[in-house]
Amino acid sequence: MTGTADHLAFAHPALFYRDTAELLAGTVPFVLSGLAAGEPVAVAVPGGNLDLLRAELGGDASRVQLFDMTEVGRNPGRIIAEVLLAVVHRHPGQRVRIIGEPIWPGRSELEYPACLLHEALINLAFRDRAATVLCPYDAAGLDARILADAAATHPVLIENGGRRPSADFAPEGVLARCNRPLPEPAGAAELGVDAGNLRQARHLVAERGRRAGLSDDQVDALVLAAGELLANSLRHGGGTGVLRIWPEPGHLVCEVRDAGRITDPLAGRRPADAHQQGGRGLLMVHHLADLVRGHIGPDGTTTRVYLRR
Repeated sequence: MTGTADHLAFAHPALFYRDTAELLAGTVPFVLSGLAAGEPVAVAVPGGNLDLLRAELGGDASRVQLFDMTEVGRNPGRIIAEVLLAVVHRHPGQRVRIIGEPIWPGRSELEYPACLLHEALINLAFRDRAATVLCPYDAAGLDARILADAAATHPVLIENGGRRPSADFAPEGVLARCNRPLPEPAGAAELGVDAGNLRQARHLVAERGRRAGLSDDQVDALVLAAGELLANSLRHGGGTGVLRIWPEPGHLVCEVRDAGRITDPLAGRRPADAHQQGGRGLLMVHHLADLVRGHIGPDGTTTRVYLRR
């Protein structure tokens, strides 16, 4: 491979660590070598690991873009646009290094499919970009199935100080596996929506949000997210959509179904261009929500927005 090809190549290794020492041994040299090469470096990991890395880097930490992944990645659907590609776009023409840890012990079963989808989509989002995205996995604290999934979404695995190609790398298969029908809710309020009753739909979302105990800001966010999804239904989903809203333990869930079919796997996961006309609806939904789940089937698209109560 030529030097030019090396510069353009995208790398997406997974780092399996079992303790603090292995985490630091696998990440700190990665950061320091990037800084030494003049490459922009960003780190987005959960707060505890962020504190460890900041302390180990000492004065060099000020040269690194640092993010608490429990905040910027609370909705995994935000990470590519608002963290990873945002770093790339801030440094046009330069190779970047990013450490991103979107999956950690404590992530819920509800969140995990969105995390897995995110890891698979990184390979598509960065396919032609000059970047290395290193993804740490707590091999001592995560289930074996999660580590197996990491092998399917990362072409290279780093473990016990060694690197090896992943024989199970198959991100396309993961994308297909993540696109499963969502379980049916119990006790959902439902409304068929067209251009004539958008105001009624927004009123329903606001009323159910207040009833569920959401803050005023959360209610506003949910109404805006639902409005963006319904606008997409009117524009791209045959002119109508079905709105459903219901409480679940810890969340209020709002769903929009329509006959449209999203064909771009990265829809809503690219930063908006400053001169872009439209196309920001799904990006806004991901920004506002604490979690977004979806399913695209032969009859259309279902999108669920979760806000924590």
